[in-house]
This record gives sequence, structure tokens and C-alpha cells, in this order.
Amino acid sequence: MYQRTIIFHSKNNYEPTIRELLKKWLIPKKWQHFLRIERNILINGKYHSFNELVHDQDSVTLKFDFPPRTESQNYLPGKRKINISYEDADVLIVNKPAGVKTHPNLSTENDSLFNDVQTYLAPGHPYMVHRIDMLTSGLVLISKTPYLVPIFNRQLTTKILHREYLAIVKLNNPIPNSGTIDKPIGSDPTDIRKQTISDSGLSSQTDFSVISKNDSYALIQLTLHSGRTHQIRIHLASMGWPIVNDVLYNRDSPDGEMMLCAFRLSYQIPFSDEYRTTEIKPDDQMMDFLTNHHLKNEF
Repeated sequence: MYQRTIIFHSKNNYEPTIRELLKKWLIPKKWQHFLRIERNILINGKYHSFNELVHDQDSVTLKFDFPPRTESQNYLPGKRKINISYEDADVLIVNKPAGVKTHPNLSTENDSLFNDVQTYLAPGHPYMVHRIDMLTSGLVLISKTPYLVPIFNRQLTTKILHREYLAIVKLNNPIPNSGTIDKPIGSDPTDIRKQTISDSGLSSQTDFSVISKNDSYALIQLTLHSGRTHQIRIHLASMGWPIVNDVLYNRDSPDGEMMLCAFRLSYQIPFSDEYRTTEIKPDDQMMDFLTNHHLKNEF
């Protein structure tokens, strides 16, 4: 059983009903039903109707005495030391190196980030909230309990949990200071590894803003409004701004890791109105490239 006790702090004299509070905390409706039927939500130690108000400084206890949506996940232990950007009792935010898969495809694999996190959390287990491409470096949020995964999934759907990226691109075409790339993305019929811009593809939007540029390269910041496979990579390449060292969408021969980093991650702290943002600097290869090509590199 997973249990949480939260002291409710009212803001601007806001006193929600129990039902309103659970909705605000993004507790799935099915779980709200279980909490009500099994009387496993207590206000100051007692069960109340879901229409009762929750007052400032009330103690709210949630007992999740039912199976989580996410089945138990078990991974072989990994061997790499993980680079932790943030950790608390609920989550682990790890800075994934470029070239490492987020999650194994097979239960027999032991070379992904989740294998390494399994070793770190043992005897506990990591639970996946989202992925980033193997060739992309940067922040990955991992839940320490399956009971939080549906809450984070709803944050992803509603864009409460969001990620921002830094990319270094080759300027084959001029680039404006900012804009939105709005092009549908689908599978490339000629190469199963790739995506392509296609009228029959899924709607996809990427915001970008230029941090610094010269005649050949630009450092840009990106935010996704959708989460399609290879979205940033194919969108930028379609504009004539392929990511440096992108082996699929940049015609130039690669010379090192792909210059794409998930550098900022923001989310709502579970069972609260508070938000947390974690930010990192790009790794040494990206920083060296910026310095060598006289692009802004102060982070």
C-alpha cells in the first residue's frame, strides 16, 4: 500500500471540497472512486463526504490500497554511475548522457539508463514517465512509485510537465530570431529509422528562439507543443537548420555526439500547488563546440 499525508495550505482563502482537491491534484477518477468506496481518504484522521470542505492546515491522508495502473517493472542492474540533477522521496531527475537509451527494449538488456537507475534504487524500482532519444542528452524524470505515474502522465497531457531543449544547428538557410514550426510528422516510408514531414502525418508544433548565431551555426532554445518521435530533429532539418552531428537528418558527416540537450524540466509537485524546475548546463562537448565556434555559452 502507498500512503501519503499532506498538510493543506490554503491560498487566498481557497477552501476546496475533497472532490475538487483530488481533481486539482490530478488524481485519476478511478482512484478517486476507490478512495471514496474504501474510505481511504481521511481529513484530520476521519473519513468525510467528498462534498466536505478542506480547510487551511487540515491533514489529508491518502491510502492507495489498490493496484497501480503500472505493473511492477523490473530491470537488470546496470553498471554506469548516474548523474543525479534532483532527488526526493517521490522522483529522481537524471541527466542522461548522449548515446545511452532511456529504457531497454528487451528484459535481457542491461545498458540503458533505467538499468543504471535500477542499480541505484535497489531494492526499489524506477517507473517511467517519459523518454528522450538515445542520441539526445539531458533531463529525464523518473518516478520512484507506480502510483505517481498516472499523475505525471496527466501533467504531460495537459502540458503542466514540460521540457525545454537546446540545440546547435547548421545554418543551411537563414533563421529568424524566433518562431513556430507547424508541420505534420509521419513515418518515412523509405527508411524505418526516420520520420518525415507528411500531409497525412500527426499535427506537430515546435517553438524556437535563437540565443546566439553566426554565419554558419546557431544555438537555439526549443519548446514542444506535441511529442512526436524525432520531432525537433525533423522539424529543424525541414527548415534547413539540421542539428549538428544528427546522423539521420543532417547530410554532413558526424564528428561527435548530436548537439541536442533537454536542459530544463518543469512539473507540478504531486499533491501540492507548487511547481519545481530543474535546469542543467549542456555537456562538455556542446560547451566546447559553442566556445570553438564563438557562440554564446554562458549558462
